[in-house]
Amino acid sequence: MKLKYLGHSAFYIEAEGLKALIDPFLDGNPLAASKASDFTDVNFIFVTHGHGDHVGNAVEIAKRCGAAIICPTELAPFLAAQSVKTEGMQIGASFDFAFGKVKLTPALHGSTYVVNGKAEYAGLACGFLICAGGKKIYHAGDTALTMDMLLLAEEDIDAALLPIGGYYTMDAKDAARAAKFVDAGVAIPMHYDTFPVIRRNPEDFVRLCSENDVCAKILAAGGEIVL
Repeated sequence: MKLKYLGHSAFYIEAEGLKALIDPFLDGNPLAASKASDFTDVNFIFVTHGHGDHVGNAVEIAKRCGAAIICPTELAPFLAAQSVKTEGMQIGASFDFAFGKVKLTPALHGSTYVVNGKAEYAGLACGFLICAGGKKIYHAGDTALTMDMLLLAEEDIDAALLPIGGYYTMDAKDAARAAKFVDAGVAIPMHYDTFPVIRRNPEDFVRLCSENDVCAKILAAGGEIVL
């Protein structure tokens, strides 16, 4: 599986049968490594919740590529109303898609979606466990540290993508504890630097992970790893 960081919480993942984006906040993101127009053959888009810095360009890209958007079930109707295909799933649910298995994990965070200038409640936020090409990643979405993350240690996760920015999500200290809970092959920080209130030094996360005997790696926007 190829995993590419696009900035903020956005990633591109590629494996057999899968070319996907997660939380594709690209246009309008000053730190994004790609533009929405760069993606022409995506077949799935994962959206953790309804906030604009996570839905981002999902609808535009889905329309252009014919991709399906996998998201929490309460958010799905808002996106489907814009003539895109959605797969609305509930927290804790899993499904075997053609490329592999997807499970929605709990995330402690709000979710709204703006319709005609008004923020509408969009249900629960989520994280994702995505299994493809024999590899498994955990995208935590926007979340606080939770004891539920301890259960993920049994999932044999190859890479955990964890927010470190604080203010809207857990900070680097709690994210390092989450990395220890999850026990992934590598922990990668996300959701930092995009806005003034979440400007953070990701090296602090790496240091804290090292103190917990956890492997962590910083991906600059545009950086990628092969799992």
